[in-house]
Amino acid sequence: MISTFASLSATDLYRFLRLRCEVFIVEQRSLYPELDGRDMEPSTLHVWVDAPDGSVAAYLRVLSEPDGSARIGRVVTAAPSRGQGLAGRLMAAALERIGPERPVVLDAQTVATGLYARFGFVVTGPAYDDEGIEHVPMARRP
Repeated sequence: MISTFASLSATDLYRFLRLRCEVFIVEQRSLYPELDGRDMEPSTLHVWVDAPDGSVAAYLRVLSEPDGSARIGRVVTAAPSRGQGLAGRLMAAALERIGPERPVVLDAQTVATGLYARFGFVVTGPAYDDEGIEHVPMARRP
Protein backbone atom coordinates (compact mmCIF):
# COMPACT_ATOMS: atom_id res chain seq x y z
CA MET A 1 0.00 0.00 0.00
CA ILE A 2 1.08 3.59 -0.65
CA SER A 3 -0.33 6.66 1.06
CA THR A 4 0.41 10.27 1.90
CA PHE A 5 0.28 11.38 5.51
CA ALA A 6 -3.05 13.15 4.99
CA SER A 7 -4.62 9.87 3.86
CA LEU A 8 -3.24 7.73 6.67
CA SER A 9 -5.36 6.58 9.55
CA ALA A 10 -4.06 7.14 13.06
CA THR A 11 -3.92 3.36 13.40
CA ASP A 12 -1.70 2.97 10.33
CA LEU A 13 0.67 5.70 11.51
CA TYR A 14 0.87 4.07 14.93
CA ARG A 15 1.67 0.68 13.31
CA PHE A 16 4.50 2.20 11.23
CA LEU A 17 6.03 4.01 14.16
CA ARG A 18 5.77 0.93 16.33
CA LEU A 19 7.64 -1.21 13.78
CA ARG A 20 10.29 1.44 13.23
CA CYS A 21 10.87 1.79 16.99
CA GLU A 22 10.90 -1.99 17.55
CA VAL A 23 13.58 -2.54 14.92
CA PHE A 24 15.70 0.61 14.82
CA ILE A 25 15.62 1.66 18.47
CA VAL A 26 15.07 -1.58 20.41
CA GLU A 27 16.54 -4.33 18.21
CA GLN A 28 19.39 -2.31 16.65
CA ARG A 29 19.88 -0.17 19.75
CA SER A 30 20.08 3.08 17.78
CA LEU A 31 19.04 5.98 19.92
CA TYR A 32 18.05 8.72 17.49
CA PRO A 33 15.11 11.11 17.01
CA GLU A 34 12.71 8.76 15.22
CA LEU A 35 9.99 11.42 15.07
CA ASP A 36 11.75 13.91 12.80
CA GLY A 37 8.66 15.69 11.42
CA ARG A 38 9.21 14.46 7.88
CA ASP A 39 6.47 11.81 8.06
CA MET A 40 3.89 14.61 7.97
CA GLU A 41 5.23 16.50 4.95
CA PRO A 42 2.56 16.66 2.23
CA SER A 43 4.81 15.02 -0.39
CA THR A 44 6.00 12.15 1.84
CA LEU A 45 4.85 8.72 0.71
CA HIS A 46 4.44 5.85 3.15
CA VAL A 47 4.81 2.43 1.53
CA TRP A 48 4.03 -0.77 3.40
CA VAL A 49 2.92 -4.38 3.40
CA ASP A 50 0.57 -5.69 6.08
CA ALA A 51 1.21 -8.95 7.90
CA PRO A 52 -1.60 -11.51 8.24
CA ASP A 53 -1.98 -10.65 11.93
CA GLY A 54 -2.74 -6.99 11.19
CA SER A 55 0.69 -5.65 12.05
CA VAL A 56 3.03 -4.10 9.49
CA ALA A 57 5.34 -6.65 7.87
CA ALA A 58 7.55 -4.12 6.07
CA TYR A 59 7.67 -0.36 5.56
CA LEU A 60 9.58 2.48 3.92
CA ARG A 61 9.01 6.15 3.30
CA VAL A 62 9.83 8.41 0.36
CA LEU A 63 10.73 12.04 1.03
CA SER A 64 11.09 14.95 -1.38
CA GLU A 65 14.43 16.69 -1.01
CA PRO A 66 14.99 20.44 -1.66
CA ASP A 67 17.07 19.67 -4.78
CA GLY A 68 14.14 17.78 -6.35
CA SER A 69 15.48 14.30 -5.68
CA ALA A 70 13.57 11.64 -3.79
CA ARG A 71 14.98 10.13 -0.59
CA ILE A 72 14.06 6.60 0.44
CA GLY A 73 14.42 5.90 4.12
CA ARG A 74 13.24 4.01 7.18
CA VAL A 75 13.30 0.76 5.20
CA VAL A 76 12.35 -1.86 7.75
CA THR A 77 11.02 -5.41 7.89
CA ALA A 78 9.54 -7.01 10.99
CA ALA A 79 11.60 -9.94 12.29
CA PRO A 80 8.95 -12.62 11.53
CA SER A 81 8.64 -11.35 7.94
CA ARG A 82 12.32 -11.23 7.00
CA GLY A 83 13.60 -13.36 4.13
CA GLN A 84 10.37 -13.07 2.14
CA GLY A 85 11.53 -10.38 -0.28
CA LEU A 86 9.26 -7.71 1.19
CA ALA A 87 11.88 -4.94 1.21
CA GLY A 88 12.48 -5.60 -2.48
CA ARG A 89 8.75 -5.43 -3.19
CA LEU A 90 8.51 -2.12 -1.37
CA MET A 91 11.54 -0.73 -3.20
CA ALA A 92 10.05 -1.71 -6.55
CA ALA A 93 6.72 -0.07 -5.68
CA ALA A 94 8.39 3.10 -4.42
CA LEU A 95 10.67 3.42 -7.45
CA GLU A 96 7.75 2.86 -9.80
CA ARG A 97 5.85 5.66 -8.07
CA ILE A 98 8.91 7.97 -8.10
CA GLY A 99 9.54 7.32 -11.79
CA PRO A 100 12.74 6.72 -13.76
CA GLU A 101 13.42 10.41 -14.50
CA ARG A 102 13.89 11.52 -10.89
CA PRO A 103 17.16 11.06 -8.98
CA VAL A 104 16.81 8.97 -5.81
CA VAL A 105 19.14 8.91 -2.81
CA LEU A 106 19.30 6.87 0.38
CA ASP A 107 21.60 6.06 3.27
CA ALA A 108 22.03 2.29 3.42
CA GLN A 109 23.19 0.12 6.23
CA THR A 110 26.25 -1.47 4.65
CA VAL A 111 24.81 -4.95 5.14
CA ALA A 112 21.90 -3.95 2.86
CA THR A 113 23.80 -2.41 -0.06
CA GLY A 114 23.19 -5.49 -2.20
CA LEU A 115 19.44 -4.96 -1.98
CA TYR A 116 19.73 -1.40 -3.25
CA ALA A 117 22.31 -2.28 -5.91
CA ARG A 118 19.70 -4.58 -7.49
CA PHE A 119 17.67 -1.43 -8.16
CA GLY A 120 20.52 0.53 -9.75
CA PHE A 121 21.84 2.32 -6.66
CA VAL A 122 25.58 2.91 -6.37
CA VAL A 123 27.66 3.97 -3.37
CA THR A 124 28.43 7.68 -3.63
CA GLY A 125 30.61 8.30 -0.59
CA PRO A 126 32.57 6.79 2.26
CA ALA A 127 31.06 4.65 4.99
CA TYR A 128 30.09 6.41 8.20
CA ASP A 129 28.85 5.42 11.63
CA ASP A 130 25.22 6.25 12.36
CA GLU A 131 24.40 5.41 15.98
CA GLY A 132 26.74 2.40 15.95
CA ILE A 133 25.63 1.03 12.57
CA GLU A 134 27.79 1.49 9.48
CA HIS A 135 26.02 3.22 6.58
CA VAL A 136 26.95 4.43 3.10
CA PRO A 137 25.28 7.05 0.94
CA MET A 138 23.83 5.64 -2.28
CA ALA A 139 22.13 7.14 -5.32
CA ARG A 140 20.25 6.11 -8.44
CA ARG A 141 20.52 8.57 -11.28
CA PRO A 142 17.89 9.01 -14.01
